[in-house]
Amino acid sequence: MSVRVLLAAVMTLMLWPELALAQASIPLLEVQPLPGGGSTYSLGIQILIVMTLLTLLPAALITMTSFTRILIVLAILRQALGTAQTPSNQIILGLALFLSLFIMAPVLEQAHQQALVPLLNEEIAFEEALSVAQGPLREFMFGQTRENDLLLFAQLGGYEPFASRDEVPLVVLLPSFLTSELKTAFQIGFLLFVPFLVIDLVVASVLMSMGMMMLSPMLISLPFKLMLFVLVDGWSLVATTLVSSFTV
Repeated sequence: MSVRVLLAAVMTLMLWPELALAQASIPLLEVQPLPGGGSTYSLGIQILIVMTLLTLLPAALITMTSFTRILIVLAILRQALGTAQTPSNQIILGLALFLSLFIMAPVLEQAHQQALVPLLNEEIAFEEALSVAQGPLREFMFGQTRENDLLLFAQLGGYEPFASRDEVPLVVLLPSFLTSELKTAFQIGFLLFVPFLVIDLVVASVLMSMGMMMLSPMLISLPFKLMLFVLVDGWSLVATTLVSSFTV
């Protein structure tokens, strides 16, 4: 019985190319015009478009959301605490990601209702849906971008003064938004760093006055900084500050 099964498997492998050629071929690249003037794409092109958009998701997450500010503030906070790799990079990235989703939820919901739902219902074309989806994201970025940064990049790009926000291109808005986010993140990080710096200075002064110059001040100040951070419910305060900083 096993010999028959083995022979059947060998014959199947030998006839596999003929069987594959006998099947109906699936068109990978095909564009069919629609009566209304649009066009429909084959499954291969749709999959290619979706995979391309997925590769752009990390860049969009960094350049068009609150992720950058949150990640920088959490990294500065860990440096101020002096806890080396605790919490780990994975935890910081996860916390920054989910805080970003919490902050961007109204924006994403608005883009979903205005662009994705009409696109799935075939009420608007893909190009129009893409343009409509930019609206909520642009409003969010304008709410966090400083006017001086917009003027700076407009001058660097050789653009004339813009009459309205709709005239500002993404090539000007994106670097302006990122620059403003970096400024705000470092401002928040500085305010978080000061209390822990004071503790380090006090501990270092006490050790110097006691003649313990060979003892590392960071080793002694770390428990005090952790105790202070826990007593004031530091993680909740940091999360509240970050979320509140994005209110327009």
